[in-house]
Amino acid sequence: MGSRFVWKIVLLLLFVGWLFIWIMLPTKTYKDSWTPQLQIKLNSTYFREQGTNLLLFTFPIMLIAALSCIYLHLYSKSSSDQSTNGNKGQYFRSWKRPVLAMAPLGIVNAVELAFAAMFIALLIWSLANYVCISFGRLHMHNAGEKVWMAKFRSVFLRLGYIGNICYAFLFFPVTRLSSILPLVGLTSESSVKYHIWLGHASMALAVLHSVGFVIYYAVSHQMIEMLEWSSTYVSNMAGEIAALVAIAMWCTSLYKIRRKMFEVFFYAHQLYILYIFFYLLHVGAAYTCMILPGIFLFVIDRYLRFLQSKRRARLISARLLPCSTIELTFSKNPALTYNPTSILFVNVPSVSKLQWHPFTVVSNSNLEEDKLSVVIKCMGSWSQKLEKQLSCSPDHLQISTEGPYGPSSSHFLSRECLVMVSGGSGITPMISIIRELIYRSTQPNTKVPKVILISAFQNTADLAMIDLLLPVSSTPADISNLDLQIEAYITRENGQEHNIESAHHKQLIQTIVFKHNPNDSAISAALGPSSWLWLGAIISSSFVMFLLLLGIVTRYSIYPIERDGRLYHYSAKIIWDMFLVCASIFIATSIIFMWQKRDNEAEGKQIQNVDLPTPTGSPAGLLCGTARELESLPHQSLVQATKVHYGARPDLKRILFDCKASDVGVVVCGPQSMRHEVAKICASGLAENLHFEAISFNW
Repeated sequence: MGSRFVWKIVLLLLFVGWLFIWIMLPTKTYKDSWTPQLQIKLNSTYFREQGTNLLLFTFPIMLIAALSCIYLHLYSKSSSDQSTNGNKGQYFRSWKRPVLAMAPLGIVNAVELAFAAMFIALLIWSLANYVCISFGRLHMHNAGEKVWMAKFRSVFLRLGYIGNICYAFLFFPVTRLSSILPLVGLTSESSVKYHIWLGHASMALAVLHSVGFVIYYAVSHQMIEMLEWSSTYVSNMAGEIAALVAIAMWCTSLYKIRRKMFEVFFYAHQLYILYIFFYLLHVGAAYTCMILPGIFLFVIDRYLRFLQSKRRARLISARLLPCSTIELTFSKNPALTYNPTSILFVNVPSVSKLQWHPFTVVSNSNLEEDKLSVVIKCMGSWSQKLEKQLSCSPDHLQISTEGPYGPSSSHFLSRECLVMVSGGSGITPMISIIRELIYRSTQPNTKVPKVILISAFQNTADLAMIDLLLPVSSTPADISNLDLQIEAYITRENGQEHNIESAHHKQLIQTIVFKHNPNDSAISAALGPSSWLWLGAIISSSFVMFLLLLGIVTRYSIYPIERDGRLYHYSAKIIWDMFLVCASIFIATSIIFMWQKRDNEAEGKQIQNVDLPTPTGSPAGLLCGTARELESLPHQSLVQATKVHYGARPDLKRILFDCKASDVGVVVCGPQSMRHEVAKICASGLAENLHFEAISFNW
């Protein structure tokens, strides 16, 4: 415990130091006292004006990312199930209680609210200092410029500086294989809302910055300046192209458009590559170094995902449930482990070559060592096309996967009681949790919480989702040691009498077993069992390579020109930076990935064909009133633990307040209204024993 504490303190100090530089950046002290000294010591012939920003803004985060990989390799497994008992744990848990549950912010706890307030304070502090300094040293761009015009230009220029702060944080939340997010208990899925918040802030500032300068050029009769691509200073044209691309991305990412026209949002968001390119051309090399860490780590992650997605995953079987739900089962490398609520990104080229969709992994890496299963609810056009293809019982289906990605910790499994609330397809993360608890209940000296599953469905046929709680295995799962209570609510049907005949017809589950294809391989970790160590090697080696290449290019290409009094093209410097970043990442990542791929393939050849038993019974059959013989004791136990309520919605307040255990974990996944309702109940303070966690796959 002592060494872990030291690691966290070191990483925290590095991060606080990095934030301190951002706080000092807009001040007179930094501009007048620090900058001259730093330029003397750091603006060498190898890095020129980038030296200061590389050391102060880029290096600390890259060091944190590399050290975090070592920390996660050493301690992630040992800390994954630790409880947070005691007064100290109670204190920190109170900070994680939801305090806001409203659109468009979503569910926000006290920690998030505090950090959001501090971030807004940083933006206001920076803008106030920038404006104060600029007004005190106001200079006119031409003889006819008035004072108010100069001040107007200065304010909107500084809004662009403030937007750069947002970009410094923008890419961290969407880096899926991140070594930084797990340190604070986050995954890329759970932190997407931070990306949305930062995206709205950065886009608003970018639009204000652009509109302000359009107005300035109009009133000062300099509209021709909008077409300028300067060789000595920022390119106005590049900034305008970036702004137009940003507006297109921003408009299509608004909630209503994103929900109703997901494909429009998805394809428009791929313009981020074009946006980053022109944005960096606009701000220049020195300012790029200030936001480089997030982009650098994101590109590493994106390239790793690309390499992993080139593998074809071996699909073993597909189960088509009567409620328009599909369970896909893949072959998995036994060395691959993951935590409950992990997700797998799936691409089916025969449906769409470009679209990747995240689905919950419902299998358990301990119960099912050589298989991995995901559940797909057929609600959109992509999933409906997939269901149609599977209905034709194909012999083979080509699928590529990325992941799985999941939380580094399962701390909520250590509660005394666990209440899981789901709506519709929101039951899928709960399936993965229950399967993990089934495994733990069979281990000696392991205490598992009492489990209450509250599931709301629209129709009787949706009860078939409960079948997925038990894994399809030749060895029946033992749930006798698990204290499980399932309350299923059918909201759109008032009784089961008129559904018996139709339910009996619908309970047949179609199982498709696919033929083995030698080109397919078992799903395995992108970087093997020691993924964190290899990721740390990629981060450190690619960054060192970038610095070496940048030093060589600057010393022998840029410096000789500037030494002779000539100007090196302003845009050419940032193009060099972008090229060297990509080259360094591609070289380092490719070498390490191919090295690990060889080991993964060697292990994969040892995995033989996996035989799946055909399901012989369905608990949903009895739940719907059909006379169906269940041939396994686990199925009988599951039916006995389930109570079905027709024509009603769960009284969540009553259910949660009736939980008298001292430590109750509340996990919810479902529609936004359900998540917000549960969050408000837990935030009310009427029950101090409720500890809330939300799982959301729509933002």
